[in-house]
Amino acid sequence: MTTTAPRTTASRVARDHVTAALPTMEALRGEADRLAVWGVDLADRMLAGARLLAGGNGGSAAEAQHLTAELVGRFDGDRRAFSAICLHGDTSALTAIGNDYGFEEVFARQVTAHGAPGDVLVLLSTSGTSRNLLRAAETAHGRGMTVWALTGAGPNPLADAADDAVTLPGRGANVQEAHLVAIHAFCRVFDARVRDRIGASR
Repeated sequence: MTTTAPRTTASRVARDHVTAALPTMEALRGEADRLAVWGVDLADRMLAGARLLAGGNGGSAAEAQHLTAELVGRFDGDRRAFSAICLHGDTSALTAIGNDYGFEEVFARQVTAHGAPGDVLVLLSTSGTSRNLLRAAETAHGRGMTVWALTGAGPNPLADAADDAVTLPGRGANVQEAHLVAIHAFCRVFDARVRDRIGASR
């Protein structure tokens, strides 16, 4: 099959999906300054010893794990590792908490265990209505943490529960795709800030 093949129903579906992502990505471009503030703030906190926790459900769980991997590993070149925990990553804890306390508590219980004042909790949701994420945000605030949310269109309960939020219009799949771009932009700012701070301290 070549790129000059006649458009089929399948090719139209693919084109429609890509086209639908464009308004969502345009809305994300308008949030670049907010993501820059988050990246700088998180770098300053983590250089001082803070930790990041992240959570989501389904595809958003994968995005949350992508974020923590970039911080524990590396993004824009070699640097020190930072403490970041994805709250669905420990399946034994997740299933034990769900079994003993209910699915609404699977993230909140871990926030209680791992979170401390000054830490950051990042929550991702296309709907912005997931009860387990709302409980996590509530618990984080009770522990003196800062909560940032990446969600679909606002207003929504999770964006309202967060200290700050990026809310994006569009279908769920397109919002998740934009969330990955947001994470990468956020991490790029984070790494640049770390390099600037470390260079300035030498």
